[in-house]
Amino acid sequence: MVNTTAVDSARPEPIWTPDPDQANASTLAGFVDFVNDRYHAGVDLLDFTSLWQWSTDNIEHYWEAVWTFFGVDSATDYDSVLTEQTMPGAQWFPGATVNYAEHILRNDLTDETALICIQEDGRKDTVTWTELRQRVAALTATLRAHGVGRGDRVVGYLPPGQHAVIGLLATTALGAIWSQCAQDFAASAVIDRFGQLEPTVLIAADGYSYNGRTYDRRTEVAKVRAGLPSLTRTIVVDHHIPDAFTDLTDDCAVLTWAEAVTGDAALEFAKVPFDHPLWVLFSSGTTGLPKGIVHGHGGILLALLSLIGLHMDLREGDRLLWYTSTNWMMWNVVVSSLLTGATAVIYDGSPTCPDTTRLWSLADQHQVTYLGTSPGHLQACARAGIVPRDQFDLNALRTIGSTGSTLPATSYHWVHDNVGNHIQLSSTTGGTDAVTAFACSTPTTPVWAGELSARGLGVSLQSWDSTGHETDGEVGELVITKPIPSMPVFFWNDPTGDRYRDAYFSTYPGVWRHGDWVNITSDGSVVMHGRSDSTLNRHGVRLGSSEIYQAVERLPEIEDSLVIGVDEAEGGYWMPLFVVLAPGAELDEPLREKINSSIRAQASPRHVPDEIIAVRSLPHTRTGKKIEVPLKRILQGAEPGAVLSIDALDDPAAVDQFVTLGRTRRTPVSASS
Repeated sequence: MVNTTAVDSARPEPIWTPDPDQANASTLAGFVDFVNDRYHAGVDLLDFTSLWQWSTDNIEHYWEAVWTFFGVDSATDYDSVLTEQTMPGAQWFPGATVNYAEHILRNDLTDETALICIQEDGRKDTVTWTELRQRVAALTATLRAHGVGRGDRVVGYLPPGQHAVIGLLATTALGAIWSQCAQDFAASAVIDRFGQLEPTVLIAADGYSYNGRTYDRRTEVAKVRAGLPSLTRTIVVDHHIPDAFTDLTDDCAVLTWAEAVTGDAALEFAKVPFDHPLWVLFSSGTTGLPKGIVHGHGGILLALLSLIGLHMDLREGDRLLWYTSTNWMMWNVVVSSLLTGATAVIYDGSPTCPDTTRLWSLADQHQVTYLGTSPGHLQACARAGIVPRDQFDLNALRTIGSTGSTLPATSYHWVHDNVGNHIQLSSTTGGTDAVTAFACSTPTTPVWAGELSARGLGVSLQSWDSTGHETDGEVGELVITKPIPSMPVFFWNDPTGDRYRDAYFSTYPGVWRHGDWVNITSDGSVVMHGRSDSTLNRHGVRLGSSEIYQAVERLPEIEDSLVIGVDEAEGGYWMPLFVVLAPGAELDEPLREKINSSIRAQASPRHVPDEIIAVRSLPHTRTGKKIEVPLKRILQGAEPGAVLSIDALDDPAAVDQFVTLGRTRRTPVSASS
């Protein structure tokens, strides 16, 4: 059990409460009426806990209700909703045949805007629904003409933009399998992922923009092509550099994007079984070869209709801007927002270029109703002292989403005070594993600072102790006790299923353990306490790292932090705190005491580190997550290559500081300890 600061029995007042008129006008309100009428659920719109309880007590009714309410179309009848409630191996809607891309493109919208794609330098492409259908149909016909069929793999080495959306939809329309990598990945990291899939077609762009620079990736594209012998065709995209690939036009294995999406073709969709592979997403790969996580058409369709339609309340006329790379599962959520007829606003660039007002400016210019970002970005905005509500027209903005790491309570207050007190802040946890939210918010749930407002509908999330019993308001392991349709169908190249079972079900057989420490409040909200696999164990007392980060990163002198508990020889234990200082700050004795005092006050005296060390920067996964466990192994003396895939990091050079410290501070111990 994690020892954290005591949960106050007297609940604080919410920082935001839903407007009753908006709640009653939400899609969720219509859904509540539907389940009360059809299933006699007896739930109240304004009592979300009763709805969540019904949805998890009756998961077959819940997911059938999502299917019917959103009008999922199957060419064949399903035999049952769920064969049996087993994990892994649950079979949902056997007999059904569906297509994810068809449900994206089946609406009646024509000249309305489907995509707004913005580059960092201000260039913009707008794609209507009619244009989107035409380009998807043309690319589908091109892929089919070059031999791509059901079960084949098509991969994209692309920045955020229309090309990545169209590539995904055209591939999956055929019943082929899509996968993608962001272009900040080196060729070797791309080959580590795509090489496992043996793809037939590669769609690759010339480069991407970030922080005032355009990165030419044509050399990396050539390396990727050379490293994937299974390729029969490459489709090249002149995204940033005009005529970037003119030297390849005589190569019969190469098509230009213009050639691939030009022409009239019928929009056709392969109806595939519910669990037919849709896409392959890869784990971060920080500790070895990335795992290929395979999701199915039907499971993703249902889970994201539930998340985007009910929890996020996105509808026709809404505009979603979620800052993400194409390598992160949030990109797939952005594309899936089209399921509800919403417009996807897509940005290829840095969220802080030219400064921290960039995303707020885009939200103003494009009348964004739902803005998604990260804790790091919100904290950077707070440190910069900006007040977006005074600088921009954000009246259209209804919700701000945040995910990727734990959002500190101070960020909730910053949004409330500086962005708008009318805006709902939805901190979200989920993952690449299931491409949905395990906990987030709803249009009817209040927001408490530092908490995720609600557990996901149909998601039987509990907090368990080490003996496998549910905790009562205490901190424990985040577990899912019943299957969700979007759980992986399988891992790529895992014929026995052993890697899949080991990833989620080895601790509690038959129960999904996600690897997070959480507690569930009396109101049903969720408080995150960090990753359980990096829990600090100081003299037998287990501590959550999240409390330390929240206490430290609220200080204006600190830009980033990382705490690690290192088991040493002869029973020693060393708990250093690494900090990245803000410009102009110095790690002198007054700042050290300020950091320790903040930790003491915000967490507990036990959380105070043994040592505070300033570093140039900290490495993260490319989706911004801290990598505590591999760095712990390195500090224990392990060789980096044994515990870490350097290509999977946002700043590989930052590891060198830990390598040096690990080699000089003590005698190395086993990397497996």
